[in-house]
Amino acid sequence: MKVREIASALATTPDTVRYYTRLQLITPAKSDNGYKFYSTKDASRLRFILSARHLGFSVEDIKQILREADNGKTACPLVRTLIARRLAETERQFKAMLLLRQNMMLAVRKWGAMGDKAPSSHVVCHLIEEFEHTVLEENINDRT
Repeated sequence: MKVREIASALATTPDTVRYYTRLQLITPAKSDNGYKFYSTKDASRLRFILSARHLGFSVEDIKQILREADNGKTACPLVRTLIARRLAETERQFKAMLLLRQNMMLAVRKWGAMGDKAPSSHVVCHLIEEFEHTVLEENINDRT
């Protein structure tokens, strides 16, 4: 299969196929004229890579997993460890986004009742500079 064919077969883009080829996660055969041809093994490997990416695995994670498999070892213990790590990271990011969302909601409520002020030598926008968000941060940290 050529780049467009494998991309179409896996519902991805040719650029995605080229990206993972550049990273040498898939290694197609090359013809004399320089065209790359992807085998069914390449397609299976790319399908795995795309699935792993959809689960939140990083490219480095995937490289580690593929290295284990390429060396004939089961990658399952590594996969379990990595997904647990990714989940913990996602939870931290999710909590940070909740805090950001609450700060933004508070800002919208407070700023709706505040007037506009012209900038001065010490103030760019009083809305941001007068915004108090530390109370919210403490409340979020108490809940987690």
